[in-house]
Order: sequence, then structure tokens, then C-alpha cells
Amino acid sequence: MFGYRVPAPDEAMLISGGRRGLGGAPFRVVTGHGKFVLPVFRKTRFLTLSMCEAEVTETCVTRQGISLHVRAVIAFKVGNDTESIINAGQRFLSDQEQMSVLTGRIFAGHLRSIIGSMTVEEIVTERQKLAAEVLDTSKIEMAKIGLIVDSLQIQSIDDGDTGYIEAMSAPHKAAIQRQAQIAQAQATQASVEAEQVAARNQAEYARQTAIVRAEYSAEVDRAQAQAAQAGPLAQAHAQQEVLAAQTELAQRAAKLRQQQLVAEIVKPAEAEAERIRVLAIAEAERMKIQAAAAASYDRVALDRMLIDQLPLIVKEAAGGLAGANVNVLNGADGLGEIAAGLVAQGLTILDSVRQNLNGQNADGGAEKVKGLPELQGYSSTSGKGAGEGEREDGPGDAR
Repeated sequence: MFGYRVPAPDEAMLISGGRRGLGGAPFRVVTGHGKFVLPVFRKTRFLTLSMCEAEVTETCVTRQGISLHVRAVIAFKVGNDTESIINAGQRFLSDQEQMSVLTGRIFAGHLRSIIGSMTVEEIVTERQKLAAEVLDTSKIEMAKIGLIVDSLQIQSIDDGDTGYIEAMSAPHKAAIQRQAQIAQAQATQASVEAEQVAARNQAEYARQTAIVRAEYSAEVDRAQAQAAQAGPLAQAHAQQEVLAAQTELAQRAAKLRQQQLVAEIVKPAEAEAERIRVLAIAEAERMKIQAAAAASYDRVALDRMLIDQLPLIVKEAAGGLAGANVNVLNGADGLGEIAAGLVAQGLTILDSVRQNLNGQNADGGAEKVKGLPELQGYSSTSGKGAGEGEREDGPGDAR
């Protein structure tokens, strides 16, 4: 459209003519949008708002009196506010290249002033502090001309031929070189140690490999030997098992034969011996019973004989009184007493004979009773006399 003007994004459009701008400025400031401008009556100019660069190369003297060649780069631009644009437009609108020149001169002055208050060591080691102090001292002055500084970088510091910086860095260089040598030595030592470790590992691996190979070889030889011995060993085991079976069979046969011998010889012999023992015991018992019976029979026979002979004994005792001169004082009572004494004497003799017969065995005959010649004709086994139960009459028989 005719008469309608629009500034670029990094430009500020300054319209002069007509009414004045903000704060009595001789022009109005338009940024970010277009404006209708009457031709002939209005005049438009454009001020750049883009980033600009200024380079400063200056020789400065430090507090120690040492000259330093300092090179710095300043990045700046026109402020975005209307006041900064007005200030910069009034100063640099006709020749915008002068912004870089003026900025360089301003910073060169501040740079000389600040470096003059610092030592070389501070300048070298604290460049950021130097840049911050230069920015702080130049900020107000730059704002007056409508410029703002984005950054200040110290590019280089050189003392020329004096060699101060180099001498100052010599200990550090020596320390660095020493550290570098130590590091190199350590690296070399580490490399040698690594090589030694690698060599040891390789040797160990070779040793283990040789051991494993030897073990494999020994195992193979052992397996081959076992395989070669398997046949004879199996045959020997088989023969051993056969011998064991034969031995067991022989033992069983011997045990069976022993059992047969026991059954055929020992058991019958033991049975026969037991039979003979039982028979002997029975025979002994029989003989004992017979002897007891015979002894009992002899005693009965002897008692009977004694009873039968008792009158004869009394008679013989009485016969001894036949020619005796006996005086009877008591008459009939005295004769009774004499008769009773004779009978008692006979009974005493009978008891003595019985006691003697009880002490003899069943096989012995009746012994001759001393003082009784009439009993000699009796036998202990038969229980009878020579006259088979008859009595012998004595010369004094009263029959």
C-alpha cells in the first residue's frame, strides 16, 4: 500500500515530521508493526537492533609496571526500549558504523584503567574478574548512548619480549612437566606391569593348557589301558565268580553231607545210646524194685521165722533153769515174774535180730544169729530152712 511502511524484526523505524515523539524526541519510534507514513510530509529512517561486535587491541601497563598487550572482543547492541533507541538514533542514525568504533574506544579506556590496578598474576589467572569489572564500569556510560553489552571476552594477554608471563609459568611448566614425566613413568610402569601380567597370564594359560593336555592324554591312556584290561579282567571276574559259586556249592554239599551223616549215623547212635540208657535205667529200676521186694520178702520171712522160733527160744531159756535151784519167795506171783522175765528176754533178742537184718542189703542171706544155733538152717534168699518150713526138735523139746 502506498505510504505504509513496516520495519524489519531487527530494526526500529524512526518517523520524523509532524508531532514529536515520546519525551519530546524529534521522531516517533515504531518497532514490531507497520505505520502509515504520508509522503513528503513524513520521513522515515531505520536503526538496526541487531548484534554488533567491536574488537579492542590495547597496550596496558599493570600495577607492577609491566606492559601487556591485551586483545578483547565486545558484543553489544542498541537497547530494545524506546529510550535506548532514541539515544542511539540521535547519535548513530546517520553513521551506524560509529557504534563499534565508539564502543571500542570506551572499552579500551576502561580496560587500561582496570588493568593498571591489577598485577600480571591476577590478570592471567582471573580473566573473568577482569571482564566483569570492565563491564561494570562501562555499563552506565554505554547506557547513556543507548547501547547494552551482552558479553566481553579477553582473547589474549601478551607481555611481548619481557618474558614475565613465561617466567611466571615456568614453575607451573616444570611442575606440569614433572607431572607429565611422572605420569609417563607411571604409564610406562603400568604398561610394563601390564605386559608382565599378560606374559604371566599367557604362561599360566600355557601351563594350564599343558596340564589339561597331559591330563587328557593320561585319561586317554588310562581309558585305553582299562579297555585293554577289560577283557582279561572280565574273564578273571567270571572265573572268580565261577570259583566262588563252586566253593559255595562245595560248602553246601559238605553241609548237606554233614547233615546226612548226622541223620544217618549220629542221630541213630544217639537214639541207640538213649535207648540203652533208658533200658539200663529201667533194668536198674527193675533190679532195685526186685531187690527191695526180695528184701521185703526176706524180712517178712525172717519175722515169720522168728515168731515161729520165739516159743523155742523161750523154751531154751527156760530149759536153762531146769536143774537150777530156784527159790520162789512170792509163791505164784514169783513164778509169774520169772515167766514174764523169760518172755521179755526172748522179745529183746527178737528185736536185736530185726535191727541187724535191716542194716544188710537185699542180696545178702540171713546171717547166723550168735547164740541161736537153731537158726542156721534158714536161707536169706528163699526164706526157708533145710526142712522147708519144718522145725528141728531140740533135745529139750517139750512136745
